[in-house]
Amino acid sequence: MINTIIFDFGDIFINLDKEATITAFKKLGLSEWNTDLNNLNMQFETGKISRENFLSGIQKHIPNASIQEIETAWCTILLDFPLYRLEFLQILSQKYRLFLLSNTDAIHIESFEQKHGISFYSDFYQCFEKVYFSYEIGLRKPDLEIYKHLINNHELDPKRTLFVDDKKENTDAAHSLGFNVYNLQVGEEDVIHLLDRTII
Repeated sequence: MINTIIFDFGDIFINLDKEATITAFKKLGLSEWNTDLNNLNMQFETGKISRENFLSGIQKHIPNASIQEIETAWCTILLDFPLYRLEFLQILSQKYRLFLLSNTDAIHIESFEQKHGISFYSDFYQCFEKVYFSYEIGLRKPDLEIYKHLINNHELDPKRTLFVDDKKENTDAAHSLGFNVYNLQVGEEDVIHLLDRTII
C-alpha cells in the first residue's frame, strides 16, 4: 500500500517547452548547445557555480548577447502551471506524504515564483512535507544518492513509495532502489490521471 509519493516538477506540474531555450539562444547567436554548456548547466543545477558564473559562462559562447538577454532566453522553457494540478495536489496531500524532487536551478525557480506569485507558489509548496531542489542539495537525478537522501532523511520505505517523473533514466534509478515508479509520458498523460491508477 502506497503511503508516500515523490514528484518531479517540470512537465509534471509546470509545463515546459524544452526547445524554446535553444531557439532563443540561437536567435542570440549560439551555433549549437555543446558539451561545455551542458556541463555548465549540470554545475548550476547542483549549486556548484553561482548565477553570475553560469550566465557569464553562457555569454562566452554568445558574446554579443547581454546577461539580461541570456537570462530571459534561459527562462523561455517555463510555460504555464494549470490550477487544476494544484487542486489535485491539495486533495492528494490529505491522504499521502508528498515530496517534490526536482533537477532545477535558482534562476528557473525564481522565475516560476515571480510569474505565479507568492499566493500560488506558497499553496503549491505547502502540499509537500519537503521540497527538494537539486541546486540546494548539491545532488541531481538520476544519481542514486539523491534518492537515498530522501529515504534516510524521512525514513521512507521504497516499497510503500511512488516516484513520479517524466524521464525514464530517473524512474529507472528509483526503481533500482525498490521504489514504485510512474514514468509519465508528456503530451499523452496528465499527472492528475494518477488517481485512475490501481497503484495508489
